[in-house]
Amino acid sequence: MLKLGEYNTLEVVRERDQGVYLCDQEGDEVLLPNKYVPEQFKIRDEIKVFVYLDSSERIVATTLEPYATVKSFAYLKCTNVSEIGAFVDWGLEKDLFVPFKEQASKMRIGSWYLVYVYLDEETNRLVASSKTNAFLDNSLVLLSAYDEVDLIASHPSPHGWNMIVNQKHLGLVYADEIFQKITPGDQIKGYIKKVRPDGKIDLTLQQHGYRSIEPNAQQVLDELMANGGFIDLNDKSDPEDIKAVFQLSKKSFKKAIGSLYKTRKITIEKDGIRLLE
Repeated sequence: MLKLGEYNTLEVVRERDQGVYLCDQEGDEVLLPNKYVPEQFKIRDEIKVFVYLDSSERIVATTLEPYATVKSFAYLKCTNVSEIGAFVDWGLEKDLFVPFKEQASKMRIGSWYLVYVYLDEETNRLVASSKTNAFLDNSLVLLSAYDEVDLIASHPSPHGWNMIVNQKHLGLVYADEIFQKITPGDQIKGYIKKVRPDGKIDLTLQQHGYRSIEPNAQQVLDELMANGGFIDLNDKSDPEDIKAVFQLSKKSFKKAIGSLYKTRKITIEKDGIRLLE
């Protein structure tokens, strides 16, 4: 069966004036219009395509890569607003529809929104929703402390930033754990700090304990080499100055330079740190 909103690997079965027809293992066919047909192909070749509905609500294939597939989140720009809803650009010829009932706030042309793409079972249409929390579930979180996870920045809170975790869960990075600029839609790596009994997830953007020393130390080394082997920061420097240069807490910075000092890669001087040759 053809999978709407997903990539499908299909077989070329015949060529027609409007393009080539592709077929899945069950015998379902879909048109790949001429503009997307590879210059070199032959019958029985397999082609990876994205399958969706065109402006006439017909199933069609494309070799274009959308910014999001079904059951995933993406940060997309609103391109149009009509009497029935809004439309966002998701990288295909036909924009993605966002019904009014699925808008967390009224969408405006030119603004960007974090949305979830899904298949509306009633209409069999691919649509999006900016009510993203409705598509996240923390009832069963199979994650543990120290696990590396993929994060999408959702929205700020008084305590920090709400993050979508592995496209499944909602988590929080507390403000005192953030040492970099974050904007909605940012895709970043993070780490599980704690999974609470009620399913709430505490996150950090820095690896824990000894796990963080090596990558943070490399970051300090890279910065030293980019600055001629000397930086006017050390373990006595102001935390805000350290954060501005390295996006690290003072504690993490001290661990990193301590590791470098012990391995004789740097010297710690009164007015900064210096790279040893």
